[in-house]
Order: sequence, then C-alpha cells, then structure tokens
Amino acid sequence: MKLTQKASRLTGAVALAGAAALVLAGCGSSGPSASGGATAWALTGQQTTIDNAFNAWNKDNAKEQVKVQFFENDAFKQKIRTAIGSGNSPTLIWSWGGAGNFKTYVDSKKVIELDESLTTKYFPSIVDNGKIDGKLYAIPNNTVQPVLLYYNKELFNKAGISGVPTTWSELLDDVSTLKKAGIAPISMGGASKWPQLMWLEYLTDRIGGPEVFKAIQQNKANSWSDPAIIEALQKIQDLVKAGGFIDGYQSVATDNSADTALLYTGKAAMILQGAWAYADMKTSDPKFVSSSLGWANFPAVDGGSGDPANVVGNASNYWSISSDASKDQQKTAAAFLAGGNMTDAYIDDLLKGGGVPPVLGIEDKIKASDNPDFLLDVYNMSKDAPAFTLSWDQAIAPAAADALLTNLDKVFLGQLTPQQFADAMNATIK
Repeated sequence: MKLTQKASRLTGAVALAGAAALVLAGCGSSGPSASGGATAWALTGQQTTIDNAFNAWNKDNAKEQVKVQFFENDAFKQKIRTAIGSGNSPTLIWSWGGAGNFKTYVDSKKVIELDESLTTKYFPSIVDNGKIDGKLYAIPNNTVQPVLLYYNKELFNKAGISGVPTTWSELLDDVSTLKKAGIAPISMGGASKWPQLMWLEYLTDRIGGPEVFKAIQQNKANSWSDPAIIEALQKIQDLVKAGGFIDGYQSVATDNSADTALLYTGKAAMILQGAWAYADMKTSDPKFVSSSLGWANFPAVDGGSGDPANVVGNASNYWSISSDASKDQQKTAAAFLAGGNMTDAYIDDLLKGGGVPPVLGIEDKIKASDNPDFLLDVYNMSKDAPAFTLSWDQAIAPAAADALLTNLDKVFLGQLTPQQFADAMNATIK
C-alpha cells in the first residue's frame, strides 16, 4: 500500500483502517502496556531516518502516535531479549528476521502474524526473511545490507596495488605488499566480536557454498565440522599470522565506528563491513568517500564451490508487532506498517543517507540520488545474488550465537584450533 498524495488523505485513512484490521485479525486485546500510545525501539545507526519517519507519521496521525527510543547495537540486543522475555517489549519490535532471535519471538508467541498485503513492494527474498514456517511476522524497515570489502584507493596506489583483490590468493599477496609499504592491511572492530564473523561467513560460503550454513540452521549433527568451515577457520588464522589486521584490532570497537575511521583516516587499507558503513563514512568524511573509497564483493577462493556472486549480511532490519501490546497499540503499529513505513519520503531519506531499501522499481530514484554508483551496485548485488545468507549470529538460536562469537574470537586469538572450535559449536546443536 502506497499513500503519498495529499489529495488521497481520506481514502488513505480508510485503507489504513482496513489494513490494520487485516493485520490484527485474531489478536489479543490486552498486554502489560495497555495504557498510552504505541512504542518502538530502534538502533542509533538509523536514528535520523527512523526519527523522520515517525515524526511524519505522528504529525499526520494525532490519535495514533508512536514514541521511539534508540539504542546502540550491542546494548539493544541484550535489552530487547530481557524486555520480550518479561512481557514488557515495545509495540514495534526491531529485529534482523531469520531463524535466530526472531524465530524465538515467533515460537514463544511474542509477535503476531501479519497480512501478506503489506509485502507487495519489497524484494520477495527479503520478505521471506520475515517469515517463519511460511507465515509473515515481520516487515522490512530499512536498507538491504550486504557485507562488502571496502578499500582506500589512495593507500592502494601508494603501495603499488592496481585494484581490489578478486581471489583469496590475491588478498594475501596484497597484505604482504601493504605491510612492506608500512601500511596496515585490514581494519577490524575486534572488541565488538561480531565483525570477525563476517570473515568466517564469506570464507565458508566461497569454499563450500550456502548449503554449509543451511545444515547448521537445520541443526544437523556435527554440521560445524564441515570441511569448508575447518578450511575457512584455518585461512582466518593464516591471515592473522600474516599480520593482515591492524595492530591492536582486538581493542577497536565498531559501535562507535572506530573501525571505519581507520580506513578513511588512512590508518588501514581495507575493511570488511556491511553496506551500512558507507553512510557513516559519507557523513564523517564525504571527501574521502567521493575521491578515495572503493568497494567490491568478497574475493573468490581458489578451488571453492561457492558462487563469488553470493552475498552475506543483513537482508534488512524488520518491524514486528508485540503480542503483549494492547489492542489499540497493535492497531496503531499496524497502521504505521501500512502507511508510514517505506513511504516515498522514507525511501528518499534512506537513499540520501547512503542506504538501499529492498523496494522494487526504485532504479530511477537511485540513479537520481547523491550516491548512484554505490547504491546501484548494492541494489543489484542484493537483487541478483544467487544466495543471500543472513548474518549467522542472527540466523541461529541466541545461545548458539553467543557461543559462536565467543569461540570465534578465541580462533582469532589463537586460543582454539579450527577443530576445537567445531567441537565446541557442535555441542550447541540440539
């Protein structure tokens, strides 16, 4: 549903009411937050865009107000688990979709089923990530976010490197060349742990294809011992031993963007990060972005069976509606999803900020944006990828995800061998 013209305000109000009725069919009428307006929690990384969306909604819908609060990534993950577990979650719940934390919300009946009429304008593959067992529980609320290999063209030129590495062997060669030139090869937010996971995700995909992780999601016995994962972990340790990452990377945090700052300030030549990092760099150093920033998909691995066009990352973030909210709050949230989420103004804000909404038919908007090259690359990379694998820590059960980040950190530190990592993770399979 698309409500963008002032002349259709009355028609829009009727349509919104209808959409809300469809969304809320069969929902309960009470909850711990039965008094007051609807609420939403979101991440600080999208604060301006999300604020604008809710401010616009609240301005036009005096009787259906939504109050939003923002949290840092890591703090949010802990806070939302506690809130949902205690029955005190916000009306609109922010998630990454998939079969991890989001599935636990569905299994414990903490979010309500939504109507398929809300999905028609989004990439089907992105919509699917908001479904569990074929039923819709979440709607995309921001950008499609594949992980890319960013690089500093100026530092590459200084070291005599002509272009981004397209194979793992070339990446290792570039690491050696950069080190000889006195340049730190790769930035990493090791203090946040989850950025390390992107290396394992891509290497596993390039070596063994997306089926390797699908087996893990399906809780197949010993699936963490797949040869592709063992090889990927060994390549990570080889990269660490080769001095691939900047000295002190284990104390660099991602939530404060210290890792990307190392790239645009010329302290490191590359970083593996999500598409969301582009917007931050554009805000922090627009001159660097326009003149010296390059990007590409992750390199292929010689002899690997995974398609180099596959991507990993966050398909989008999503809104779900809490089953613990009052009936009125649920209706307000449903009306927002139908008429306040991904409006034309919302899409323009996302594009202006350097992000790509997973919305069909916006190529002309992208070409007319301030960042057409990057945004079109991300749009087409996501739309055309043979496989788009959700970030693993969002795609498996929370306890297993915590163990994954902890054990992988030990691999980076050399405290676990690849096989010891696999044994520890196999123990999490139920």
